[in-house]
Amino acid sequence: MMNRDALVEFLSANNTNRGVFRKRDVVAAAENLGMKYPGWIFTKERMIKRGTYDLSPLMAGNVTPMPVREPAKIVIAPKLEVLIENLVPSVDKTYVPFGFYKDLIKILNAGVFYPTFVSGLSGNGKTTMIEQACAKLKRECIRVNISIETDEDDLIGGNTLIDGNVVYREGPVLTAMKRGAVLILDEIDRGSNKMMCLQAILEGKPYFNKKTGETIYPKAGFNVIATANTKGRGSDDGKFMSAQILDDAFLERFAITVEQEYPSAKIEKKIVMNKMEKAGKIDEEFADKLTTWAEIIRKTFYDGGVDELVSTRRLEHIVNAYAMFGDRSKAIQLCVNRFDADTKAAFLDLYSKVDVNADPVAETTDNNDPYFDQTEEVPF
Repeated sequence: MMNRDALVEFLSANNTNRGVFRKRDVVAAAENLGMKYPGWIFTKERMIKRGTYDLSPLMAGNVTPMPVREPAKIVIAPKLEVLIENLVPSVDKTYVPFGFYKDLIKILNAGVFYPTFVSGLSGNGKTTMIEQACAKLKRECIRVNISIETDEDDLIGGNTLIDGNVVYREGPVLTAMKRGAVLILDEIDRGSNKMMCLQAILEGKPYFNKKTGETIYPKAGFNVIATANTKGRGSDDGKFMSAQILDDAFLERFAITVEQEYPSAKIEKKIVMNKMEKAGKIDEEFADKLTTWAEIIRKTFYDGGVDELVSTRRLEHIVNAYAMFGDRSKAIQLCVNRFDADTKAAFLDLYSKVDVNADPVAETTDNNDPYFDQTEEVPF
């Protein structure tokens, strides 16, 4: 019983969410106290959702009283906090810096509040750039994916029902402010006028939380970086149909707007080679052909010759398909199938001219796949 009470006492001392704990954090706490796996605590009645438990009844004193002992501040607490709350992104060894990356490092290093709006076509590494800049500087960052449904409760926080009780849950924006983290508002041009709840926050001012009565002051290092495919004016060409027109007063709060382009052919080849190394299928000649092919398509797109292009992300998809199937033509075919018939045919034809040694890419239908041998036995 004493071991159980010690665990409950420790959790009570670290109770920052009204008795709601993640299972892995409770297990980590038990290990730090030298206890075995605390299976007794994870009952169905206490489970809110998979991996999350409401232990507030235990916090209410339904345990054997503990004798007073000197270090009720157990030295393990800081270690547990780091384990639970580390929000620094992992370093991606395949990432190759380009474009706005160096300037973004300067902004984050300056330590001043400087909201930045990064726009650019899909799949050119906008969000990855921000995450990897934070990883390099060992800065915490919180990414929030914006949609038309995103509202004040999602961003700032709101009340939610847990086990019959109304519980207030703090949103990612206030969490980032308190921690001095970088807040990434991803695909911000998918949001609605409900984003206006961020007006004061985008000015770097303290925020009064009307739901709790608390005033939150932004900690040093807090910053907001938004990403979007458009500049908040909608999409005239229809490529990004869900992109919204954002309020001008909202957009004016961002200090600068950056137009992120696709990487140069030289940089992109390095990215492709890194992805190939990670996938375990290095083919420098193929990497060279792919980047040349993508560059020609983009030039044609910018000149108005085609309505679609091949992004850096799509090249990564092709690399992964090539690693799985070991066939250049098949990898390209599978990864351009998302385009309409005319665009797909044009892209395949162009690749056959760029890579004259590649096998011809055959058109496929659901009932006629040249890559599937009907007589071959398929392992299950």
